[in-house]
Amino acid sequence: MSGESHPGERGKTRCLTIRALRRDRDRAHAQGLRTVTHRAYLVLGSNIEKERNVPAALRRLAEHPDIRLVAVSSTYETLPIGSSDAPTFYNAALIVETPLDAHALKWTVLRPIEEALGRVRTSDPNAPRTIDLDIVLFDRDVFDLDGNPIPDPDIERYPHVALALAEIDPTYVHPVTGKTLAEMAKNVPSGGVLRVRPALWA
Repeated sequence: MSGESHPGERGKTRCLTIRALRRDRDRAHAQGLRTVTHRAYLVLGSNIEKERNVPAALRRLAEHPDIRLVAVSSTYETLPIGSSDAPTFYNAALIVETPLDAHALKWTVLRPIEEALGRVRTSDPNAPRTIDLDIVLFDRDVFDLDGNPIPDPDIERYPHVALALAEIDPTYVHPVTGKTLAEMAKNVPSGGVLRVRPALWA
């Protein structure tokens, strides 16, 4: 009957399919071995609907195909910088692994997440925001990212940045100071951190 296949033909088709699947698997494995994986250290902050936006940002990062979320710090509730009237912030640090370079990570992953969560940028760098996602360390590299130095000087300025980073990777050696993150956290000026909460994850 037209359209019917013989058992031998079906077996041949299965063999060809299995070979194709194995070939694709081996090719993907070989490509994976050639892929460079970077380790990026990020800090995030929110003082607009922070109980919702911090977990939402983490969830979007974890679901991104080019991101593997390695570690998330506790949540540090901090005073706003430059304004006593603004709501307090939730801040955290995290480690991600990615095949993307720093520029691509910023513009194809972090900025789109900020925009999706309603981030509006103004001329005031300390204005309230739904979410802020910044690269502060990238591998052990020293470079300029769109006018911002990496490593980020905020690591040495703000306790919530230094403490959160030291929590998730205390033995990481800062490529400029030569000190571990744990050592830097001990030396950063104190103040501004109101309380430390468990990691916000949903």
